[in-house]
Amino acid sequence: MIIHRDELEACIAGEIGAPHTFLGLHPLADRPGMVARAWDPAARKIFLIDDNDSRSWELIKIDQRGFFELHLAKIDSLFHYSLLFVYEGNQEIRKDPYSFKPTVLNDSFLDFNKGLERRPFTKLGAFPKTHQGIDGVSFVLWAPSAKSIHLVGDFNKWDTQSLPMRALGSSGCHELFVPCAKVGDRYKFRVLGFDGILREKTDPFGSRFEGPTGNASIIENCIDIKKRNNIYQGSSHSKPLSIYEIHLGSWRFHSHENRPLSYLELAKELPEYLNENGFSHVEFLPVSEYPFGASWGYQVTGYYAPTYRHGTPEDFSALISSIQSAGIGVIIDWVPAHFPSDEFALSRFDGTCLFEHEDPRQGQHAEWGTLCYNYGKPEVRSFLIGSAIAWLDRFGVDGFRVDAVASMLYLDYGRRDNEWIPNKDGGNYNLEAIDFLKQFNQAIHQEYPGVISIAEESTSFPQVTHSVPTGGLGFDFKWNMGWMHDVLSYFSTPPDKRADSYNRLTFGATYQFSEKFIQVFSHDEVVHGKGSLVNKMNLGSETDRIANLRALISLQWTWPGKKTLFMGSEFAQWREWDFNSPLDWELLQFPKNDGVRKLVADLNRLYNNHDAWSRYDCSFEKFKWVDCDDREGQTLSFLKFGELPQETLLIACNFSDRLQHREWRCPHPGLWHVIFDSDSPHYGGEGASGGTEFTAYNGNQSGQTHSISFSVNCFSVRILALR
Repeated sequence: MIIHRDELEACIAGEIGAPHTFLGLHPLADRPGMVARAWDPAARKIFLIDDNDSRSWELIKIDQRGFFELHLAKIDSLFHYSLLFVYEGNQEIRKDPYSFKPTVLNDSFLDFNKGLERRPFTKLGAFPKTHQGIDGVSFVLWAPSAKSIHLVGDFNKWDTQSLPMRALGSSGCHELFVPCAKVGDRYKFRVLGFDGILREKTDPFGSRFEGPTGNASIIENCIDIKKRNNIYQGSSHSKPLSIYEIHLGSWRFHSHENRPLSYLELAKELPEYLNENGFSHVEFLPVSEYPFGASWGYQVTGYYAPTYRHGTPEDFSALISSIQSAGIGVIIDWVPAHFPSDEFALSRFDGTCLFEHEDPRQGQHAEWGTLCYNYGKPEVRSFLIGSAIAWLDRFGVDGFRVDAVASMLYLDYGRRDNEWIPNKDGGNYNLEAIDFLKQFNQAIHQEYPGVISIAEESTSFPQVTHSVPTGGLGFDFKWNMGWMHDVLSYFSTPPDKRADSYNRLTFGATYQFSEKFIQVFSHDEVVHGKGSLVNKMNLGSETDRIANLRALISLQWTWPGKKTLFMGSEFAQWREWDFNSPLDWELLQFPKNDGVRKLVADLNRLYNNHDAWSRYDCSFEKFKWVDCDDREGQTLSFLKFGELPQETLLIACNFSDRLQHREWRCPHPGLWHVIFDSDSPHYGGEGASGGTEFTAYNGNQSGQTHSISFSVNCFSVRILALR
């Protein structure tokens, strides 16, 4: 035996950072010839074969745990070789993983270690490639504090010891090229942590995964679409943005099988539905890989992979392409706010809190029982921002809705006084998270100027949608959570008590233009016992509930700001959303339910095609109250302006339980006509408001030079424009 006993034990234990120094074929310094070593606990015999002339030598098993060695005394130079492994009942010839130089160098990770690498997925993960003339797969993993890392997978029969990885140096990365690995093979990393605990981990940069309970990463030929054009080029603030929010697993089930649609089936059905109903964009609840179905995707374990639940990454790419080919943009929910503590994923990855904070006052999410990223660690920034760039590069998505931003911004979010650590200035702002969000927005907008970023931010944190150079976070839009809660509270109030809630209708205008808002009724409002949107309408009859829903959606579409509506709300689904069940599509056979869908479709068409409706969503000078004081009558009216008088819209709302005929003030003389009435029989309404064309007459009141006299039925909204 040439190898020293302590070196052999270190090899078997995986406690050497450079297994290539001992395994493989090497010249000897203290005697003539070469030494060949191989390790495979399952092999009965191993032969070394010269690839040039087919000479072969049998290695000697020097340890019963599967360690083989051979001294080639008469060979004085390296040569190309293969190994023949003889097992019980079969044999295999393979190239030796320990005969290859690294596929990537330590210096390649300088930007990753600095937090500046935008495409770490091109260096970390599993890469099918030809290396030194041989086809195989390069595996690269960041785990700086690990004592040892072994690669296990289909390619080595999940042997736990045969493939130790080499450390590349100060980057903290480990590498191994495996010639016998191929696309479709499953794999994991067995990481002996700094704490002495052995953990089997999936690849943080994995581009495909199997489902629970295996959760293995799968070698994939990554789709690499460089600089795909987005639906929007340049600023999206003046363009229509009408978003249909959808959970892929519960939108629609297969017509003959009790299962959600696949990516390819969705590719056939979803674009047509979106076009039919006029939405400009669709937003997917998280499609990144996740193990826990009841999290709806918000507990992500695979930041670089579409979930296995609906098909392959290629299938997901086909879905994106089909939607975009229909002229519709795709936004995905992106979750950098927290991650689950599942043992197989990111938590204590190398025996230290590699991705999270060590101190639970910073590293554990108080509300959700999950973990918080350490945004101050450069490699964590590279990892997270890289995942966003990967979805843009590989799949060409058009934007991100960033989940739970408020929980990132505040160190005391969901915590009691003694459960958090102040920042360096003694305050409760998470300065590292703030800097990270700025870096994220700058990165995606520099790489893809047309991309949209949306913040779910539920507090009054300043300048969320202001540019980074002016001190903002750099988001394009922010969900208007305050308006949503206020308006839903009003519409949930019975008509005879609405006078006391009237200010909830109008208060939102006081801050509407402080940020670039999206008016949203999201999935969070129709689950966990909150009831569906139509069932929030606290009225006696189904007819009145649906009428109120039509009025609510009409107010949402006419109010300044962009629009988001969660699936099922567009046809008045009565049942609360259940992620395990499809929407109740049979409701569309009922005229009143289908009427709500028609109303949404028509509002979208008006919004998308009107010359000025969407252009000034974020412009305070283009919005003006006409009457916001009719507390007793429960009417409301406001104007939306364009550049020309013909672009002016008068929105007249009656949220009381009786038809009202009155004077509605307006800024221009001439003939006004109704372009939309939520009470139209076409939408399942009564059509009780009467005439649709009215001539304005002089009547200087509250700054408006003219008035129009017309009726608006109960629980309805009318939109008028100049002929």
